[in-house]
Amino acid sequence: MSSSRKDRLSSPEPLPVVIIGNGPSGICLSYLLSGYTPYVRPDAVHPHPLLQRKLAEAPGVSILDQDLDYLSEGLEGRSESPVALLLDALLRPDTDFGGDVESVLTWKREKHRAVPHVVLGRNPPGGAWHSIEGSMVTLSHGQWMGLPDLPVKDWMRVKRRGLRNSRATAGDMAHYYRDYVSRKGLSHNFVSGAVVTAVEWGPPAPGGSGAQDGSPLFRVSGFLTAKDRRRQPFSLRARNVVLATGTSDSPARLGVPGEALPFVHHDLAALEAAVRVGAVGPDSDPVLIIGAGLSAADAVLLARHYSVPVLHAFRRPVDDPALVFNQLPKMLYPEYHKVHQMMREQAGPSPSPYAGYRSLPEHRVLLFKAQRQAVLRDPRGGQAVLGVSLVLVLIGSHPDLSFLPGAGAALAVEPAQPLSARRNPVDVDPFTYQSARQEGLYAVGPLAGDNFVRFVQGGALAAASSLQKKEAGRPP
Repeated sequence: MSSSRKDRLSSPEPLPVVIIGNGPSGICLSYLLSGYTPYVRPDAVHPHPLLQRKLAEAPGVSILDQDLDYLSEGLEGRSESPVALLLDALLRPDTDFGGDVESVLTWKREKHRAVPHVVLGRNPPGGAWHSIEGSMVTLSHGQWMGLPDLPVKDWMRVKRRGLRNSRATAGDMAHYYRDYVSRKGLSHNFVSGAVVTAVEWGPPAPGGSGAQDGSPLFRVSGFLTAKDRRRQPFSLRARNVVLATGTSDSPARLGVPGEALPFVHHDLAALEAAVRVGAVGPDSDPVLIIGAGLSAADAVLLARHYSVPVLHAFRRPVDDPALVFNQLPKMLYPEYHKVHQMMREQAGPSPSPYAGYRSLPEHRVLLFKAQRQAVLRDPRGGQAVLGVSLVLVLIGSHPDLSFLPGAGAALAVEPAQPLSARRNPVDVDPFTYQSARQEGLYAVGPLAGDNFVRFVQGGALAAASSLQKKEAGRPP
């Protein structure tokens, strides 16, 4: 780590903000805290009449300084977050209706608004996007993956890249997010290779530095990974901490005997590595893919691309309306619907029309054996012992908040239930994204229930507005 980075992580004074996580949520928040400020263009007319009337009431006033509750009232869309809907409506005014109206916002760099902060992440800027197989395409439209003031289509044009069926590849998006941080002059705020191991808080020491307003101080501890794999510890004090870690850090597990065996994996990268070294191929034993979501579908597609035989096991029946494939338009997602069609071709007396693929609906894994065998229970209660070369358990993931007291369980909407991005997110104020349980602690992105890049930016806007107002009101 350079000396400037060491200085950034060893400040004797509390930092106003520490952001944990450097994916799209953390990047967007850093952009806003660096003084980039959204204004409505004087010549812009929003197609939503009620929103246009409200915007016209405060000409020349930054969106950050307006009443987000008032502006977002009455908006409807594909998110539960009112501020996410607001910013999305300002950035993409009529995209859900097939229109292509230009953003009504313009962005100005106002350095007096900047709030000092540091962004900690395990990967380079872009977070988990650097861990996804690069050829995989995004679930959302490529245009919806962009961050403020750098449209993906413009970036693609410069890079001489193109969208695939209106979607971008994961590799392109990882490159885009890393490039965004550089282009917008945010790099000095980012520290990559940073692993947070503990976040603690409590009342500030009487008369302590940076605690004049009586708010709690946080201590963020962890270590930096170096190229030689040495670990350098760090410890920061902060007045505010923002959780922006996403949910892909801790893959969900089956909890069956043998799941820790070396041929059982929980990420798609294991299949890529096995193909690369020749451990699996057209003549190997099949790869067992477990799961009925998009990650499992991606694994099926990747294995089929390399002609690797596949056994695909999942608990639900193929016609279950809750399957994600039934919620995706066929025209936009033909490859996923192809997998769904393959899943319907259940094993039977007649040969499958998809050579090298066998669907195992309503099967449950009982255990794995060291002889590279998987034991499954079929719908009739019988057992099947399958020889495999590799197992991929792709049944979802959970946020890894092990660095928080109680792994963050007390911060959830339902504290007695496991924290889940989709079912039980962190309980936050919808217009500031500050935790309802702990002052000074914020959560943005999937942790707060915003699961698409298109909508995580609203959470960043709400948090930035709150944090800027806090710092502006602090005594000199």
